[in-house]
Amino acid sequence: MMIRDIPKPEISPNFTIDDIHKLREWNYETLKDATVEEQVSYYRDGARRFDERMAALQAARLHSA
Repeated sequence: MMIRDIPKPEISPNFTIDDIHKLREWNYETLKDATVEEQVSYYRDGARRFDERMAALQAARLHSA
């Protein structure tokens, strides 16, 4: 199957319950036709990007202190 390329929904500045519903629906629509392997890859890639971002923020914080 495949992971669908669906634009992320607009999120309000106050982050309401409606925003949570929009994100959950977007996530479902994005992954509903994906194989288990594609889903695992999708989540691992997101986790890797998150780890890289957190490491960069931590390094910047240590250099500014």
